[in-house]
Amino acid sequence: MGMTSRTIRVLCVDDHRLMREGVAKIVGVQPDMEVVAEASNGDQAVAQFLASRPDVTLMDLQLPVTSGPEAIRRIRQLDDCARIIALTMYRGDEDIHRAFEAGAMGYVLKDTISDDLIHVIREVHAGRRVVAPDIQQALDERARHPALSLRERQVLELVAEGMRNKEIAAALGISTDTTGMHVKNIYTKLDVHDRTAAVAKAIRRGIIRIE
Repeated sequence: MGMTSRTIRVLCVDDHRLMREGVAKIVGVQPDMEVVAEASNGDQAVAQFLASRPDVTLMDLQLPVTSGPEAIRRIRQLDDCARIIALTMYRGDEDIHRAFEAGAMGYVLKDTISDDLIHVIREVHAGRRVVAPDIQQALDERARHPALSLRERQVLELVAEGMRNKEIAAALGISTDTTGMHVKNIYTKLDVHDRTAAVAKAIRRGIIRIE
């Protein structure tokens, strides 16, 4: 081919075969790009990264076995120059923050994939971090809110399961008063006034997950 040396080699990680095929199609029509490996969970992602040493890795965040952010972190530990793009349905600012914190250099929403993907692959391959304006807006918004502590997240997860303060206190081995204080702090930080609103907002922002 003569241009092989310049081909951008891509690893695509997604647990849906149709998504991987779609990405392979979009990437495959580019004369200088190809999908060289695929994986359907986080552990496979790390193994395929080592086996194929791609130029760019596309990583779904919603993976079985090992989560996307965790797989990103592991790959970056193996190779701190690894160029990884998060590929996801998630729009929550907490998810976006987690992906970048783990070491992603770009963030592509699956519903805008056909427009953005090639551009983002090229930018990230060139070593640039790509953050679309709406993604940046979500990150800026997050920076303005105080983050929930680990304990507050634990309390909120139990609130989401429908537990009352007394049950939460028992489950976490803390007093009912302490639980009440955590719940108050959660309301303040999320800028809400009741349990339902707190849970709804936390899910929307990706702070907690409902399986």
